[in-house]
Amino acid sequence: MTLKNFLTIAFVAAVLVACGDDSSSATDSDEVSSSSVCEDCDDSSSSKAKSSSSSAKSSSSSAKSSSAASSSSKDVEPVETSSLSSSVDSSSSGTGESSSSSGGLSSSSSTESSSSSVASSSSSAESSSSSVASCSSGVQSSSSVAYVDPSTVVKGSMTDERDGQTYKTVKIGTQTWMAENLNYAYTGVPYKYTYIDSSYTSDSTSWCYGDSLANCTKYGRLYTWAAAMDSVGTWSTNGKGCGYGKRCTPTYPVRGVCPEGWHLPTKAEFETLFTAVGGSSTAGRMLKSTSGWNDSKGRDGNGTDAYAFSALPAGYRDFYGNISLGGSKAYFWSSTERNSNYAYIMLLFYYDDYAYLENYSKGNGFSVRCVKD
Repeated sequence: MTLKNFLTIAFVAAVLVACGDDSSSATDSDEVSSSSVCEDCDDSSSSKAKSSSSSAKSSSSSAKSSSAASSSSKDVEPVETSSLSSSVDSSSSGTGESSSSSGGLSSSSSTESSSSSVASSSSSAESSSSSVASCSSGVQSSSSVAYVDPSTVVKGSMTDERDGQTYKTVKIGTQTWMAENLNYAYTGVPYKYTYIDSSYTSDSTSWCYGDSLANCTKYGRLYTWAAAMDSVGTWSTNGKGCGYGKRCTPTYPVRGVCPEGWHLPTKAEFETLFTAVGGSSTAGRMLKSTSGWNDSKGRDGNGTDAYAFSALPAGYRDFYGNISLGGSKAYFWSSTERNSNYAYIMLLFYYDDYAYLENYSKGNGFSVRCVKD
């Protein structure tokens, strides 16, 4: 073997050895690479898993958050419920307000509004119920009454069994009224008036104009609101406790000082009367008597007395015991109070065709016209 051949063989062997190392190295590299890929895959998977886990945690967290929110919602459930309730209420009432979490608080005010509406509806219901109660107790609404032809009124009379006095009566539409002012002497309860440094005591809570019995016969007596309501409950407890300086809750109809089977009219019953005689703008002229109405100068203010109601200008008695305006004005108590110190009256003037419903102090002495139960 020549040297050249030997060197050639040695070179090939060296190359083969070198290739074997590279292959091994490549394998190792492949293993590393594979390992790297696997690690990357593991990392990726792990990362994705972590991400998924994270998402799951996030979902779990969201779920917890939702649960917490739900739990938080439960904590504020009354508000939410109110909100929904408000939405339902408003939907049912036609307002169509929607409920939202951000609107929870605002719907709270909506709720108040709804609640207010409900209260208003309840109030209307009570009012309606009240009206029904009133109707069932003989108190009529003016809205259900039409104009009454004067030729259809029916005149009559009645006797007060307490003292034997007889009074004219008149039926106007569905109401039967006394056609004279009440003249029952309500003397069983002494009246004491005190104001700052002045006071006086009367033997009665009803009086004759000018302390003249003749005036009582003509005009009837003047009563405080407490006497008109029979606040001591002598004949009925329906107006018991009603008087000056206090609110009361009478049971209608209130007999008050009226004879049995009759009662003190409510404000609504006066309104019914006004409607029946053609409206308040002419009721004064229709209800006033045909004589006796004039002022201090003799100017005539008489009515037509078209319905035989025969309202007379009995004047009034004030807190201090002063009596005035006889001949020019008429004041009639109703059983409807305005507040603790005032109650409604029907008021007629000599110079006016109107009939008014005003509120005056309960301590005044005014006339009483009773209406039949």
